[in-house]
Amino acid sequence: MEEFVTACPRNCYSTCSFRVQVENNKIRRILPYSGNLATPEGPCIKGLSYIERTHSPERIIYPLIKTSQGKFQQITINEALDIISYKLNSVREKFGPKSILWYKGSGMSGLTNEIGYSFWKAFGGTTITYGNLCWPAGLEAVRLTLGSVKHNVPWDLKNAKTIIIWGKNPAETNIQEIAFIAGAKENGSRIIVIDPLRTPTADKADILFSPKAGTDAALALAIAWVLIKDDLIDWNFIKKHVKGFDEFRQSLRISPVEAEKITGIPFENIIELAYIIGKEGPVTILPGYGLQRHLNGGQTIRSILSLSVLTGNIGKSGSGFNYANLQSYIYDNPKEPESYYPDHEKDLPFRRTISMAKLGRDMLNTSDPELKAAWIERGNPLLQSPDTNSVKKAFSGLEFKVVVEQFMTDTAAIADIILPAKDMFEQSDIIGSYWSPYVQFKPKAIQSPGEVMPENEIYFHLAKRLNMNIGTNLIPEPGNENIEEWLDNRIKGYSELNLDDLKEGPVLAPGLQQIAFEDLKFETPSGKIELYSSEAQSIWGVSPLPDYTPHDPGTGDELYPLVFVTPNTGSRIHSQFGNLKIIKETVQEPAVGISPGDAAKRNIYSGNKIRVFNQTGEIISVARISNRIPAGLVVLPNGIWYNEGGGGNHLITGRETDMGYGAAFHDNTVEVERVD
Repeated sequence: MEEFVTACPRNCYSTCSFRVQVENNKIRRILPYSGNLATPEGPCIKGLSYIERTHSPERIIYPLIKTSQGKFQQITINEALDIISYKLNSVREKFGPKSILWYKGSGMSGLTNEIGYSFWKAFGGTTITYGNLCWPAGLEAVRLTLGSVKHNVPWDLKNAKTIIIWGKNPAETNIQEIAFIAGAKENGSRIIVIDPLRTPTADKADILFSPKAGTDAALALAIAWVLIKDDLIDWNFIKKHVKGFDEFRQSLRISPVEAEKITGIPFENIIELAYIIGKEGPVTILPGYGLQRHLNGGQTIRSILSLSVLTGNIGKSGSGFNYANLQSYIYDNPKEPESYYPDHEKDLPFRRTISMAKLGRDMLNTSDPELKAAWIERGNPLLQSPDTNSVKKAFSGLEFKVVVEQFMTDTAAIADIILPAKDMFEQSDIIGSYWSPYVQFKPKAIQSPGEVMPENEIYFHLAKRLNMNIGTNLIPEPGNENIEEWLDNRIKGYSELNLDDLKEGPVLAPGLQQIAFEDLKFETPSGKIELYSSEAQSIWGVSPLPDYTPHDPGTGDELYPLVFVTPNTGSRIHSQFGNLKIIKETVQEPAVGISPGDAAKRNIYSGNKIRVFNQTGEIISVARISNRIPAGLVVLPNGIWYNEGGGGNHLITGRETDMGYGAAFHDNTVEVERVD
C-alpha cells in the first residue's frame, strides 16, 4: 500500500492536509496528517467522503452527448473533442470568439486552473465573468481599511481573552477553527456568538446575540458609539496608526437605544458587548462571509472591523479581524484583478466581461456579439447563481454548451456535451488557503478511470485540433510529469520555495507574519489604517466612512414578509458532496426551516410540502419547524440540488453588493404556503 500526503482543494477555509493510502489504484484510507498545525486532526466528513466520491458508480468517467431525444449517450473522448473543436470553430467564424462564454467556478483550487486562460486567449478571446459569488465585498472592505487581507495564524486564538464569532458557523463550515476556539475556551477565553440563527456554533458560546438579519452594521456602529463615548478606545494606537478617526466619530448617529429598534437587541446588551470589547482584550473577531452577502455587505464588514481598530486589536497576539488570510497565495492573486473589475477589458482586449452576480440577465442582454455557446468548468451556475429563471433562460438559448463535470449536476443536465472531470487525486497541483498559512503540493495518487482527462489535457488536444500554436510553457503536453514540470517552472522566482520543498509536505508561506500587521505597516494610500477611505468613495461610490444602509429586499414586504437566507452547511461545500450516499446517511433530508410562530400562522407542520415564492420565482420543498430560527426568517441551505427540493436561487434577485462585485444573496423576502 502506498501513502501520499495531500491537501483538499475545495472552496473551504481549512484546505486540510491529510494522508491517503492507495492500493491497486484505489483510495483505501484517509488519515490525519499532523505536520499541518492548522489541520492536525484530519478532514471533515466531506474530506472523508472522498473515497466514495472518487470511486462512485455515479461518477461520469466517459464523455456524454445529448441526443435529439434529450437523452445522454456515451461517446469516446476523441469523438467528443472532434465535435467540440468543430462547434467552437464554427461559432467563432460566424459570430466571433466573444460569442462564447467561458464560465469557471471555484469547485477545485490549484495553479493549473490558469492554463485555461492561455487557451482562450490563443483562441482569440472569450466572454468571462467578473466578480465572485463567495466573498469579494468583505475582501475589498478589509483591503480598503488595512491595505492587505491577512490575519493571525489559527493557533494564536489560544491567546485571545475574548473571541467574537460574528455571522460565522465554524462548527459546521470550519471545523478546524472550532477546535482552536474550544482550546481557547479551556484556557479561559470568553466566546461570544452574534448570529440571527441558533447555529451549532452558538451552542458553544458563553453569550449569544441574535440581531435581525442584515442589521449587523447598525449593531457595530452602536458599539463604536459606546466605545468612543465611554472612553474604551486605544487613543495611542489611533493617534499613531489610524486615519479618519475624527470624521468617523462625528459620523456616528446610531446610539444603543436606536440600534435596539433596528437590530432587536436590547440596548443594555449592546452596551455590555461594547464594554467587553473595550475592556476584555485581546479580542479576536471572526466574521463570516454571509455578513457581506448583502447589498450593504462591504460597509457591514468595514463597520465591524472598526471595532478592532478603535480598541487597538490589530497587530497583536490574541487579537485581530480574521476575515481571510491570503498570505499563502504567494503565486497568484485571488481576486484576479484582470477579471475583477469590468473596466480592465482595456488591458486585456481578448476578453469581454459580464457580472457573476447578474449572470442570467447579463447573458441575455449581451450583444455585438450575442452569446451563442458556453464552456463551463468547476462550477454549477444553474444551481448556484442568483435568479435561476433568468440563468436557465440564458443557457437554454445558447446553440452549444460544454460542461466539464464529475456528476450529473443541474448544470451538467443542460449540456450538449459533458466531459468527465478529474478527481483531486488524479493530477498534481499546488494550492494555497484563505485561512491556513500553508502552501501545499497536491500529488497525483491514482490513475483516472475511463476516459477522464484533466482540463489542461483537454485544452491541449483542442488546441491541436484548432491549429492553435501554444507553447508547452503555457499548455503542457499530456502526462503528470509534464504538469509537474510546468508547476516547477510556474513557481520559479516567487520565493525560495521549489517543487521539491513542497513535495516534502505543507510549507508555511515565505514571509509569513504569524501575527498579522505586527510591524504596524499598512499598504493603504496613507500608510495607516483607514477608517476614512477615499478609495471606497472613488472606486465604489459609497461613503468613505463605514455606515449602515437598511435592509432592502427589493420586494413588497406586505406581499412577501419573510426574509430568505441561504447559509452554508457542514454536509456540503455549496453544491458539492450532497449527492454522496455517506453524506445522505449522516445528515437530515434537506428542508426549508421556519420558526414555530410563522409556521403556525400558515397552518404548516414539519414534513408538510410547502411552496416558497416571491416575484422572482418559487420552489416546492418540505418544511422543518425549528426554534433555532427566529420569527420573520426562512432558511434553506445553499447548494441543495433541484431533485432534493432545493434551488433556492429561484427566489434570489441578481444584485451586486456595494463593493467588490459580490452577490447580495441575503436581501430577499418570500412568502410560504402549504401545498399538501
